[in-house]
Amino acid sequence: MGTEININPTMLTWAIARAGYVVDDFLEKFPHVKKWIEQIKNPTVKQLEEFAHRVHIPFGYLFLQEPPKEQIPFPFFRTGNNQTHQVSINVYDTILILQRRQDWLTDYLLEKEELPLPFVGKFNSEAGFETIVADIRQTLNLIPDWANDFQTFENTLSFITKKIEEIGIMINFNGIVENNTHRVIPVDECRGFVLVNEMVPFMFVNSADAKAAQLFTIIHELAHIWLGESAGFDNQNLLPANDPIEKLCDQVAAEFLVPAISFNEIWANSADIHKLARYFKVSPIVIARRALDLGKMNKGEFFQFYNHYMEGIRLKKESQGSGGDFYATARKRISVNFAAYVDQAVKQNKLLYRDAYKITGLRGDTYQNFVTKHLF
Repeated sequence: MGTEININPTMLTWAIARAGYVVDDFLEKFPHVKKWIEQIKNPTVKQLEEFAHRVHIPFGYLFLQEPPKEQIPFPFFRTGNNQTHQVSINVYDTILILQRRQDWLTDYLLEKEELPLPFVGKFNSEAGFETIVADIRQTLNLIPDWANDFQTFENTLSFITKKIEEIGIMINFNGIVENNTHRVIPVDECRGFVLVNEMVPFMFVNSADAKAAQLFTIIHELAHIWLGESAGFDNQNLLPANDPIEKLCDQVAAEFLVPAISFNEIWANSADIHKLARYFKVSPIVIARRALDLGKMNKGEFFQFYNHYMEGIRLKKESQGSGGDFYATARKRISVNFAAYVDQAVKQNKLLYRDAYKITGLRGDTYQNFVTKHLF
């Protein structure tokens, strides 16, 4: 028998609710925890460790007298009028993971005497979206109709991801917490977020989302970097929250992906959403959204088109099933550029292997296989 420990019952119920469980349902499934809460029996250290693992909480939290205030350090925008600094545990833990990566890489770059990125916070909310779009295009060395050369919007997404990472921004695609398939991040809660600092901004894009929506999310986040504002968002129905910065970032994304001049010229000859999607190499829902912005479609028509299209995407995903190559997925979850910095630091004896494992979420042979066979 292990030594029993007296724990504040409030911490136990808080931890259960924090993990997203209904407390009564959890206690019905785990009656021994109910005895702890009712103080009929005290848990052992081993039992508490197992409990902490199940509810995804740091073990030390359970010994606090009251729950800590866990708030993210930037606004998380919900479509409509809602804004919050509190999110679900899965989103919260993902933010912490990326913050740790960003903090380490920032220190590493400063040690190498790298200079701040000149475009971070270059504009404020008073800037016109056309001005911001023009500067982003110039920085990325792109013409207005740059996507027209690609065959599909999947190719467009891969290309723009590479271009953005080349200028010093890290993009992480994931739909779960690190590599834990049991900890899903729902698209309707979080399409993405961006952690802005002048040395190395980090983007998170929900990979469970449709590829076309991911493309819009990336450019929306890019606008946040140019404005120097960290934020998270759900962008329900591909529409922004009722906030000036969110609306401006949304305008930037729309104009960057589908320039109004080109759109109006083509629409005048053929008001065909799918034809415009093929031309701009974006999803039909992005074209429909642009048609809404430019007064070619009303909200009822847009929502009808959006819901029909997203339902088709959902059914297609279900028919394809899950799976895929772990290392190919890891390249997107971690960011090849970030992993290259970690590998470089390890080889320079500036980072221990155990820390490289922790910061990438890859362990032992998995890490070695990734950096030797799948990094470049």
